[in-house]
Amino acid sequence: MIMEGKKGIIMGLANKFSIAYGIAESLKANGAELLYTVANDYFKGKISEIVSGDFSGSNSDIFICDVSKNGEIERCFEEIKEKYGEIDFIVHSIAFSDKNELKGRYIDTTRANFLNTLNISCFSFTETCKVSEKIINPNKGGSIVTLSYYGARKVFPSYNVMGIAKSALESSVLYAANDLGKSNIRVNAVSAGPIKTLASSGVGGFSKILESNRALSPLKRNVTLNDVGDAVTFLTSDMSSGITGEILYVDCGCNIIGVSS
Repeated sequence: MIMEGKKGIIMGLANKFSIAYGIAESLKANGAELLYTVANDYFKGKISEIVSGDFSGSNSDIFICDVSKNGEIERCFEEIKEKYGEIDFIVHSIAFSDKNELKGRYIDTTRANFLNTLNISCFSFTETCKVSEKIINPNKGGSIVTLSYYGARKVFPSYNVMGIAKSALESSVLYAANDLGKSNIRVNAVSAGPIKTLASSGVGGFSKILESNRALSPLKRNVTLNDVGDAVTFLTSDMSSGITGEILYVDCGCNIIGVSS
């Protein structure tokens, strides 16, 4: 129960197959009190049954926060602070791009989709870090964790502009960690291996990516939601109190392999 007595926000829980679900499951199992933010009433309705059912016994409060709009994150966090006081951690699990543009060549990405993808997938994290200083108690310290993917550093078919967004996200982790260290807030990312989710279904040839990852990884398997959830729990707990600005790979070791043996 390494999270007992800690309270945090999960941004981006969408369904039972999302990475955020595995994170919430692990945090809840380790004693954390959880609050949730979603983009709109539609998603609020979708996850309310999950929160009240699968995570019964925990707080089930869900807040609307459309990160694509100016001032929404600050407004939402102020609402949370007014109702629940200061929090200890934030999990940012938000990314979006038009799946119709995750095909063909990266250089054919439209300006509109490029800007929208970077806005939702990266700038929302930057703004979350900025607003976190108003809701995380600096005397106790806190943690912010976001989710990345190896497509930030290597080319993957049909990942295209999402790879650019994840690259910007990982760089943002470093700069935000430096900025927020003075406020006793740690900032890290988990770079998860490929997991079959509704979001990943929009990436063409994803089944081949899963097969390749399984074959190349030293553990000869793909990661699970539990693997990622437990890693995020570690990074939000006091057990990682000396870790900030890190990109933690949870991919069964696939990122260390250069040539298949």
